[in-house]
Amino acid sequence: MDATVKYGQVLSWVVARVLTPLVRVLLRNGMSFNAFSDVARRVYVEVAMREFGIPGRKPTVSRVAILSGLTRKEVQRLLGEQGQGNESDAHETYNRAARVIAGWVRDKEFTDAAGIPLALSQAGGNPGFGLLVKRYSGDVPARAVLDELLRVGAVERLDDDRIRLLARAYIPRTSDLDKLDILGADVSDLIATIDHNMQRGADDPRFQRKVMYDNVPAESIAQFRALSAAQAQALLEKMDEWLSQHDRDVNASVKGAGRMRAGIGIYYFEENLEQRSEDK
Repeated sequence: MDATVKYGQVLSWVVARVLTPLVRVLLRNGMSFNAFSDVARRVYVEVAMREFGIPGRKPTVSRVAILSGLTRKEVQRLLGEQGQGNESDAHETYNRAARVIAGWVRDKEFTDAAGIPLALSQAGGNPGFGLLVKRYSGDVPARAVLDELLRVGAVERLDDDRIRLLARAYIPRTSDLDKLDILGADVSDLIATIDHNMQRGADDPRFQRKVMYDNVPAESIAQFRALSAAQAQALLEKMDEWLSQHDRDVNASVKGAGRMRAGIGIYYFEENLEQRSEDK
C-alpha cells in the first residue's frame, strides 16, 4: 500500500476516534451536523490563516483556500465573521476561580491544623474571604469571585454569613455551559501538547504520559478511582503551589519578560470492555 494512502487512512481513523466522544457531547446538546460543519469551516480558515502562511509573505485568501479545500468566496466570508465570539472571559473566570480554590485548599493561613479549608468570613476578619481573593486572584473584587463560586456550586454561605468550600477544585456542578467551557479548554490543551510532541518532541518534549491496564476486575475500580483521585489531587496542589510562586498575578515580586501560560492536567478514565463488545 502506498505510504501516503496508509497515512491518510490512519489519520482518518484518528480523527474518527477523537470525534466519537465529541460528537456524543454535540448530539446530547443539540448541535446538528450543519452547525458543526460551520464551526469546522471557520476553524480551518482561522488556523490556516494564522499558522500556515509562507515565511516572509502575508497570508492570502488563495492560499487558505488551497489548504482548506474551501472556495475563495467561502474563505472571504468566514474571515469577515472572525472576532464575533469571545472566549477570553470564560477562560479568565475559570483560571481565577481555580486559583482561589487552590489557595484555599493549600495555604495554611486558610486551613485548620488538619489541613481542612476553613469557613471564611465574608465581611472581613482574619482569615477572610477578601484576603484569599486578593492573594490568589489579583485585583478582581471578592464579591465577583464569590458570586461565581456560589453560582457553580463550589461554595455555600452559612447561617453566620461565613463562606464554606464544597469542592477542592473548580468543577461546576450547576451549569452544563460551565462544563462545556472546561471541555473546550482542557481538550484543546491536551491536543496541543500531543501536536507539539509530534512536531518538536525530540528537541523540546512536553510531558505526556498515562498508565492503563485493560483486564481489571470491576470490583477493583472503585478502589483505584479513589486512589487515583487522592494522588492526583495531591500532585496538582504541589504543582499549583510552585506555579503560584512564579505567577505575577499572584506574586507581584516576580520579575521576567513575556507572558506564558503553563500548567499540568490529569484526568481519570475507565471503560467497560464487555459492554463495548456487546454493543458491536
